[in-house]
Amino acid sequence: MSDAVLVVTSNRKATHEYHIDDRVEAGLVLQGTEVKSVRAGKVNLQEAYCAVDKGEVWLLQCHIAPYSHGNRANHDPVRPRKLLLHRREIARLEKSAAQKGYTLVPLKMYFKRGRAKVEIGLGKGKKLYDKRADIAEKDMKRKLSRSDVQRLRED
Repeated sequence: MSDAVLVVTSNRKATHEYHIDDRVEAGLVLQGTEVKSVRAGKVNLQEAYCAVDKGEVWLLQCHIAPYSHGNRANHDPVRPRKLLLHRREIARLEKSAAQKGYTLVPLKMYFKRGRAKVEIGLGKGKKLYDKRADIAEKDMKRKLSRSDVQRLRED
Protein backbone atom coordinates (compact mmCIF):
# COMPACT_ATOMS: atom_id res chain seq x y z
CA MET A 1 0.00 0.00 0.00
CA SER A 2 1.17 3.48 -0.73
CA ASP A 3 1.36 6.18 1.89
CA ALA A 4 -0.20 8.70 -0.48
CA VAL A 5 -2.04 11.53 1.22
CA LEU A 6 -5.14 12.91 -0.52
CA VAL A 7 -5.87 16.34 0.97
CA VAL A 8 -9.61 17.03 0.94
CA THR A 9 -9.63 20.51 2.42
CA SER A 10 -7.42 22.84 4.41
CA ASN A 11 -8.25 25.66 6.78
CA ARG A 12 -6.23 28.54 5.35
CA LYS A 13 -7.95 30.98 7.69
CA ALA A 14 -6.46 29.19 10.71
CA THR A 15 -2.88 30.13 9.89
CA HIS A 16 -4.01 33.74 9.41
CA GLU A 17 -5.89 33.88 12.72
CA TYR A 18 -3.54 31.79 14.93
CA HIS A 19 0.13 31.16 15.66
CA ILE A 20 0.27 27.35 15.31
CA ASP A 21 2.65 25.89 17.92
CA ASP A 22 2.06 22.14 17.69
CA ARG A 23 0.45 19.83 15.12
CA VAL A 24 -1.13 16.42 15.71
CA GLU A 25 -2.70 13.90 13.33
CA ALA A 26 -6.00 12.42 14.53
CA GLY A 27 -8.33 9.81 13.08
CA LEU A 28 -11.92 10.83 12.40
CA VAL A 29 -15.05 8.83 13.21
CA LEU A 30 -17.54 9.24 10.34
CA GLN A 31 -20.92 7.76 9.42
CA GLY A 32 -21.53 6.09 6.05
CA THR A 33 -22.74 9.00 3.95
CA GLU A 34 -20.23 11.37 5.54
CA VAL A 35 -17.34 9.44 4.03
CA LYS A 36 -18.78 9.85 0.54
CA SER A 37 -19.31 13.59 1.07
CA VAL A 38 -15.76 14.01 2.39
CA ARG A 39 -14.35 12.11 -0.60
CA ALA A 40 -16.34 14.48 -2.85
CA GLY A 41 -14.71 17.45 -1.06
CA LYS A 42 -17.93 18.80 0.47
CA VAL A 43 -16.25 19.86 3.75
CA ASN A 44 -15.90 23.27 5.38
CA LEU A 45 -13.42 23.74 8.25
CA GLN A 46 -13.68 27.55 8.42
CA GLU A 47 -15.76 27.76 11.61
CA ALA A 48 -14.62 24.43 13.06
CA TYR A 49 -12.77 23.95 16.33
CA CYS A 50 -11.87 21.07 18.65
CA ALA A 51 -12.70 20.53 22.30
CA VAL A 52 -11.69 17.98 24.93
CA ASP A 53 -14.60 16.55 26.92
CA LYS A 54 -14.37 13.68 29.41
CA GLY A 55 -11.10 12.38 28.00
CA GLU A 56 -12.26 12.51 24.37
CA VAL A 57 -11.52 15.04 21.65
CA TRP A 58 -14.41 16.27 19.50
CA LEU A 59 -14.48 18.16 16.21
CA LEU A 60 -17.24 20.76 16.49
CA GLN A 61 -18.95 23.03 13.92
CA CYS A 62 -17.32 21.23 10.98
CA HIS A 63 -19.79 21.28 8.10
CA ILE A 64 -19.89 18.14 5.96
CA ALA A 65 -22.64 18.56 3.36
CA PRO A 66 -25.30 15.85 3.14
CA TYR A 67 -24.49 13.29 0.46
CA SER A 68 -26.30 14.15 -2.76
CA HIS A 69 -27.39 10.55 -3.43
CA GLY A 70 -28.20 9.80 0.21
CA ASN A 71 -31.66 8.88 1.43
CA ARG A 72 -33.51 9.61 4.65
CA ALA A 73 -30.58 8.08 6.59
CA ASN A 74 -28.36 10.99 5.56
CA HIS A 75 -26.24 12.56 8.31
CA ASP A 76 -26.61 15.86 10.19
CA PRO A 77 -24.18 18.33 8.51
CA VAL A 78 -22.72 19.90 11.68
CA ARG A 79 -22.93 17.10 14.22
CA PRO A 80 -20.03 16.68 16.70
CA ARG A 81 -17.49 14.16 15.41
CA LYS A 82 -15.16 12.16 17.61
CA LEU A 83 -11.42 12.31 16.97
CA LEU A 84 -9.20 9.31 17.62
CA LEU A 85 -6.03 10.00 19.57
CA HIS A 86 -3.90 8.17 22.13
CA ARG A 87 -4.68 8.88 25.77
CA ARG A 88 -1.30 10.59 26.33
CA GLU A 89 -1.84 12.87 23.31
CA ILE A 90 -5.29 13.83 24.59
CA ALA A 91 -3.90 14.64 28.05
CA ARG A 92 -1.10 16.75 26.53
CA LEU A 93 -3.50 18.64 24.25
CA GLU A 94 -5.97 19.23 27.07
CA LYS A 95 -3.24 20.60 29.32
CA SER A 96 -1.89 22.85 26.56
CA ALA A 97 -5.33 24.11 25.49
CA ALA A 98 -6.19 25.01 29.09
CA GLN A 99 -3.52 27.72 29.02
CA LYS A 100 -4.78 31.23 28.42
CA GLY A 101 -5.26 32.11 24.76
CA TYR A 102 -4.72 28.61 23.33
CA THR A 103 -7.25 26.62 21.35
CA LEU A 104 -7.37 23.46 19.24
CA VAL A 105 -7.90 24.29 15.57
CA PRO A 106 -8.41 21.81 12.71
CA LEU A 107 -5.91 22.67 9.98
CA LYS A 108 -6.68 20.17 7.23
CA MET A 109 -8.67 17.04 6.49
CA TYR A 110 -7.23 14.31 4.31
CA PHE A 111 -7.25 10.59 3.53
CA LYS A 112 -4.19 8.53 4.39
CA ARG A 113 -4.22 4.82 3.51
CA GLY A 114 -7.98 5.08 2.96
CA ARG A 115 -8.67 6.49 6.42
CA ALA A 116 -10.02 9.97 7.13
CA LYS A 117 -7.59 12.07 9.16
CA VAL A 118 -7.62 15.57 10.60
CA GLU A 119 -4.54 17.61 11.38
CA ILE A 120 -5.10 19.56 14.60
CA GLY A 121 -3.01 22.55 15.57
CA LEU A 122 -2.53 24.06 18.98
CA GLY A 123 -2.99 27.73 18.19
CA LYS A 124 -2.73 31.00 20.02
CA GLY A 125 -4.78 33.86 18.64
CA LYS A 126 -2.93 36.57 16.75
CA LYS A 127 -3.33 40.24 17.50
CA LEU A 128 -4.22 42.67 14.73
CA TYR A 129 -0.65 43.94 14.44
CA ASP A 130 0.61 40.35 14.02
CA LYS A 131 -1.78 39.85 11.11
CA ARG A 132 -0.63 43.10 9.51
CA ALA A 133 3.01 42.09 9.86
CA ASP A 134 2.28 38.73 8.19
CA ILE A 135 0.49 40.44 5.30
CA ALA A 136 3.39 42.88 4.85
CA GLU A 137 5.87 39.99 4.86
CA LYS A 138 3.87 38.11 2.20
CA ASP A 139 3.72 41.26 0.04
CA MET A 140 7.47 41.73 0.33
CA LYS A 141 8.15 38.12 -0.69
CA ARG A 142 5.79 38.49 -3.65
CA LYS A 143 7.55 41.68 -4.81
CA LEU A 144 10.97 40.05 -4.49
CA SER A 145 9.91 37.01 -6.48
CA ARG A 146 8.45 39.23 -9.21
CA SER A 147 11.64 41.26 -9.44
CA ASP A 148 13.69 38.02 -9.65
CA VAL A 149 11.50 36.78 -12.51
CA GLN A 150 11.85 40.11 -14.34
CA ARG A 151 15.63 40.02 -13.86
CA LEU A 152 15.79 36.50 -15.30
CA ARG A 153 13.69 37.53 -18.31
CA GLU A 154 16.01 40.46 -19.04
CA ASP A 155 19.09 38.20 -19.07
